[in-house]
Amino acid sequence: MSTPASAKPATTTWNIDPAHTVAEFKVKHMMISHVKGHFSAVKGTLLLDETDLAKSTIEATIDATSINTREPQRDAHLLSPDFFDAQKYPTLSFKSTRVSRVNDGELAVSGDLTIHGETHNVVFTVEGPTPPAKDPWGGIRMGLSATTKINRKDFGLTWNSALETGGLLVGEEVTITLEVEFVKA
Repeated sequence: MSTPASAKPATTTWNIDPAHTVAEFKVKHMMISHVKGHFSAVKGTLLLDETDLAKSTIEATIDATSINTREPQRDAHLLSPDFFDAQKYPTLSFKSTRVSRVNDGELAVSGDLTIHGETHNVVFTVEGPTPPAKDPWGGIRMGLSATTKINRKDFGLTWNSALETGGLLVGEEVTITLEVEFVKA
């Protein structure tokens, strides 16, 4: 049985627009404040099942060398074997394994996050996706925001230094926030 030519496909492909996407993180510094950083080189694909969001999938990769914490010496240290070891592990990646609706406009997206060669299942709380909108150049776009927390030690990022006053220089809990804009393929 064939479908009418005007029938809308159930699954559409959306590519991450790296110029309008950012992957940010924050971690405690000296147990007194958070230091934030971001990765600017993010790419990936969303296969969106518009009739059943639970059947949607997303895969994304981040170039580790695109890190920016606004401090070149810190960025160099983060790229070294003490942290990301970017020469050996040049990318961070995420591949969804499950999507579930939490409530209207909010999803829980579970998946395998790989950092520093270590893979663990994490759950992102996702706001969106937004309704598709036509951009000024004729493309169709939509966006979403996603957040999760990880323990960096789970991913082999164990470097630290004890403080004279007690405590550690770098916190273990890392909050990851994504602001993603997609372009329909």
